[in-house]
Amino acid sequence: MDNEKLENMENVEADETVEKEDAMCENCAQKTKERSGKEYKDMINRLSRIEGQIRGIKGMVEKDVYCTDILVQVAAVNAALNSFNRVLLANHIKTCVTQDIRDGKEETVDELIQTLKKLMK
Repeated sequence: MDNEKLENMENVEADETVEKEDAMCENCAQKTKERSGKEYKDMINRLSRIEGQIRGIKGMVEKDVYCTDILVQVAAVNAALNSFNRVLLANHIKTCVTQDIRDGKEETVDELIQTLKKLMK
């Protein structure tokens, strides 16, 4: 792939990111979650491994590796992301959702339902 095509693809991806950020609601941008040192470290380690897998897949594409070999690695990344999502979702329910319900913020249940719909696409 020539450099011009690659630059155009990167520009399109950057534009899509800006559009997504602009579409974010005000409340979403203001919510934060304090995590314990262990939880933070575990999440970062998982994401770093996934990031390494993605870089490996990129390298495979650059080296013209056979399609099925790449697909197997993509499946591994999908499994790792799904595992990350399960851990994060379970922790979210155990902490954020539970606390908000105790505080009478029942809209959190609606937010959780919308999040689950997005995850189940």
